[in-house]
Amino acid sequence: MIVLEFKARAKPAQASAIDEAIRTAQFLRNKALRYWMDNKGVGKYDLNKLCKELAEEFPFAKKLNSMARQASAERAWSAISRFYENCKAKVKGKKGFPRFKKHARSVEYKTSGWKLIGPKRIKFTDGFAIGELRLIGTYDLAHYDESSIKRVRLVRRADGYYVQFCIQVDSPTVESEPAGSTVGIDLGLRYFIATSGGEVVAVPKFYRQAEQQLSRANRRKSRKFRKGVKPQSKNYHKARKRYALKHLRVSRQRSEWLKNQALRLCQSNDLIAYEDLNLKGLVKNRRLAKSISDAGWSTFRRWLEYFAGKYGKVAVAVPPHYTSQNCSSCGERVKKALSVRTHKCPHCGYEADRDLNAAINILQLGLSRAGQARTLTLGEIEPLAELEESCLAKSSQ
Repeated sequence: MIVLEFKARAKPAQASAIDEAIRTAQFLRNKALRYWMDNKGVGKYDLNKLCKELAEEFPFAKKLNSMARQASAERAWSAISRFYENCKAKVKGKKGFPRFKKHARSVEYKTSGWKLIGPKRIKFTDGFAIGELRLIGTYDLAHYDESSIKRVRLVRRADGYYVQFCIQVDSPTVESEPAGSTVGIDLGLRYFIATSGGEVVAVPKFYRQAEQQLSRANRRKSRKFRKGVKPQSKNYHKARKRYALKHLRVSRQRSEWLKNQALRLCQSNDLIAYEDLNLKGLVKNRRLAKSISDAGWSTFRRWLEYFAGKYGKVAVAVPPHYTSQNCSSCGERVKKALSVRTHKCPHCGYEADRDLNAAINILQLGLSRAGQARTLTLGEIEPLAELEESCLAKSSQ
């Protein structure tokens, strides 16, 4: 399954119709969630039946395509099933009890309610009369059969409306030559990553750099807000949109930068070992939460795993325990505080930067775990011992 996204050129009347469709999908999802709360033993198909009853009861709900109504119920069930899974797995802390949506931003259609008109036009045919939308983007929809498009989403963002196509295709791996190298990466806040080869990449700090502008835009928005007044003034909504655009820009800057870093690592290495960090627990530290969120470790990991699968490389997540404490040369544990940035081993005399020592340990753990499969990708089967020797020789240089 791949997702292709296009920006939609919508007229004011079409934008109002899209907003109404999004509100209706939100209404149906919340109704399905309330029905589950009030009735024990409710299943997925019971929520689908409820959508048909709601369409007969509320005329505005009947405007939405029948499959789009089912998709709204499925969204509610997705939140419910995730809550059940967390309870069965005995996840620590909050289990993610489903919540009502207040500000939904998308509506999802299945295989009906829309029709492609050429490669860059789509027409929505339900009761909201959205009509034809011109699509702006570089992807070629004509390359895919229309029957392979399983979902179409209308998404509202601060800078306009987008159309996403979820296409059922087998995404083949991209053929690439073996790089003949492996790498271990240590994630941090002093440096974004430190590799086992001695390379360090600084943290760009997109949010920190834009924080002053964001605070100023937020104050201007707050000054135009009038408590208890509905609807708010046009000036308030203009200020709110400017504030949202600045946040969207920071988010896109971070995502694009992380994507490039992950792509670079996957193209230049056959195996990438990284730490399996508990990010949900780390962001609970109120002193480091903003910096960790600004670094975007989870987004980087998702892109790393995606590109590793696309290019036929191996991405291995290893436990982070004692990776910065153990000596990468002799294996002895050398305890040190977080403020100590240089690793000095009293047993073997090895001295290196703390992050470099951790990256080498991560690589060694990754090689030992990858050895269980005993193969790399790209059709290259290499003895693990030779791979470990070459890697350790590089890291010791």
